[in-house]
Amino acid sequence: MKLLFDQNLSSKLVKALADLFPGSLHVKDLGMEQEDDRLIWERAKQDGFIIISKDSNFNQRAVVFGHPPKVIQIKRSNCPTKQVEFIVRGHFDSIKRFDDDSQANCLILY
Repeated sequence: MKLLFDQNLSSKLVKALADLFPGSLHVKDLGMEQEDDRLIWERAKQDGFIIISKDSNFNQRAVVFGHPPKVIQIKRSNCPTKQVEFIVRGHFDSIKRFDDDSQANCLILY
């Protein structure tokens, strides 16, 4: 289970969460920090990533197009990177179940 962190999340999360999500990347690692959501979506689909973002844009794409890729939305505005790390770590089991659920497109974490 590997995550692709959107540009609205810190690239530091890749290293901070590597013990739980090895192989994860930030869009910056792919040179895609300024790319259109459609291109990021296609790259995540091609490479087997779950997209993780603070924006609802990817959730909307998941509702329209289904998965893959699956989408996790962090529903906290203006929170520090450590808090995002804490949220993701605290929901690891939920993320695992979400990844295993063949019907689920989106997961919202608070």
